[in-house]
Amino acid sequence: MASAPTSKYNSHSLENESIKRTSRDGVNRDVGETLPRLPGEIRITDKEVIYICPFNGPIKGRVYITNYRLYLRSLETIFQLGPLGYLILNLSFGETMDSALILDVPLGVISRIEKMGGATSRGENSYGLDITCKDLRNLRFALKQEGHSRRDMFEILTRYAFPLAHSLPIFAFLNEEKFNVDGWTVYNPVEEYRRQGLPNHHWRITFINKCYKLCDTYPALLVVPYRASDEDLRRVATFRSRNRIPVLSWIHPENKTVIVRCSQPLVGMGGKRNKEDERYLDVIRETNRQVNKLTIYDARPNVNAVANKATGGGYESDDVYHNAELFFLDIHNIHVMRESLKKVKDIVYPNVEESHWLSSLESTHWLEHIKLVLTGAIQVADRVSSGKSSVVVHCSDGWDRTAQLTSLAMLMLDSFYRSIEGFEILVQKEWISFGHKFASRIGHGDKNHADADRSPIFLQFIDCVWQMSKQFPTAFEFNERFLITILDHLYSCRFGTFLYNCESAREKQKVTERTVSLWSLINSNKDKFKNPFYTKEINRVLYPVASMRHLELWVNYYIRWNPRIKQQQPNPVEQRYMELLALRDEYIKRLDELQLANSAKLSDPSASPSSPSQMMPHVQTHF
Repeated sequence: MASAPTSKYNSHSLENESIKRTSRDGVNRDVGETLPRLPGEIRITDKEVIYICPFNGPIKGRVYITNYRLYLRSLETIFQLGPLGYLILNLSFGETMDSALILDVPLGVISRIEKMGGATSRGENSYGLDITCKDLRNLRFALKQEGHSRRDMFEILTRYAFPLAHSLPIFAFLNEEKFNVDGWTVYNPVEEYRRQGLPNHHWRITFINKCYKLCDTYPALLVVPYRASDEDLRRVATFRSRNRIPVLSWIHPENKTVIVRCSQPLVGMGGKRNKEDERYLDVIRETNRQVNKLTIYDARPNVNAVANKATGGGYESDDVYHNAELFFLDIHNIHVMRESLKKVKDIVYPNVEESHWLSSLESTHWLEHIKLVLTGAIQVADRVSSGKSSVVVHCSDGWDRTAQLTSLAMLMLDSFYRSIEGFEILVQKEWISFGHKFASRIGHGDKNHADADRSPIFLQFIDCVWQMSKQFPTAFEFNERFLITILDHLYSCRFGTFLYNCESAREKQKVTERTVSLWSLINSNKDKFKNPFYTKEINRVLYPVASMRHLELWVNYYIRWNPRIKQQQPNPVEQRYMELLALRDEYIKRLDELQLANSAKLSDPSASPSSPSQMMPHVQTHF
């Protein structure tokens, strides 16, 4: 594998931030060094450009392009008007030493690269490149018009930002970082189901999908009713979209009701029936003798579910599935969510229009969609927690809205998933293993920015988690930085965690052998991602308030690129609390050392104290 000599580098602390200070960027630089590099990262080219900063205007700088990132360092000091009109050094942009502006953008974040202006363009800085990013920002660079100066930069950026279109490997396969923790060992399905008390008398583990022949988008290991044979499963698969049969996601430890996930039934316009499918859902209901009905939550709006009949899909009608009750949750499809996020970007980047902020935010409908997803998950969690019935969740194919609902409901019900490793397991299980189409929804290494399959479904899930963490500030072991880091590396292509659409594709590409896991980065430095206010509670169910009055836009994520929006990073209360905890640990350690030293003196007859007051040394503290 080709590699270049790497700079001194601390792989545990590099943050995927676009604009940063030297003291926080996690890179150990020698004097005069200008480009941080990961092990396996190769410098391709560099060029002098004008960065058209939307906040400070044109800035002269030098841009470096590697096979992983675009890195710009300004060649001049950055100034801007402060809130009172004074000319100030822009420390939110600059480095602590020389106030140089730094842009550090993983190429995986880039969605689109366009040429700006032509050879005959007139006007200052009208000729260059316009780069659209997946994380709600744009970058514009002006270049000299002489000699087609932008051609090389355009071709190199296009080649390495969209490697799949040029038969090149995604950077994750070139990354040679080493961590002291292997993130690929975090999730073991057998251990996770065993933690839930499975298998038991009613549920069994099956390896019918070991070679992904039953369903190529499901994991190899599935949990199904004990009374359903493998032949029954094959028959049911013929009546479920993409063969995604109903399988167990979670079981309540006390009342034994379950959350089951699947795809829509293939009813079609003719109202087709499948006796095996009807019987199979009845068997799921009968795994808990205390309930008379099985509750089916269809994530779609009713009208969409009906419309899907025209393409062979549909839903479980009450007159066919006699012991089930069906509810529609009115969550819109991937196309609606994609357009909603585009509207969010329009109002937050580059400028925030203060005078019409509330009406502009309302017009995006983003928080309405967050509300509907949370409301649906609350209904699932409440039905299971109360023991009223077991629940089946599906949308159309069972890999978008279904994953949102099951994972959020499990987060509400099971405190284990609110720990750092528990949340990693939840993501690995309900999203990665069960076939959320990350490659299609994010477009890793793909140049087709207008692909109709692109959609921010996973971002929406993380947003919902953030909303819950705001309402329950002591319930989650992880902090906001943890969630933002996950989203940053959803796009970065630095790790193999979110690559490809399903487990079978990852196995074929040997992702766990050839790439590094994101959880390796996080778990090797957990303290950075811990919530200092976390209080571990067992069996506490969280019911967030899914009201528009209690939901808010996640400013520290969606508007983080705007230096004029005041961000408190880290939270001053949280920072002070962390300092006090560190001080406490320091004094406890010091006390232990003194007590150990005192014990040694007591056991030594030649060093016996002359008075009782000498037996315990005095420890002075700030408290």
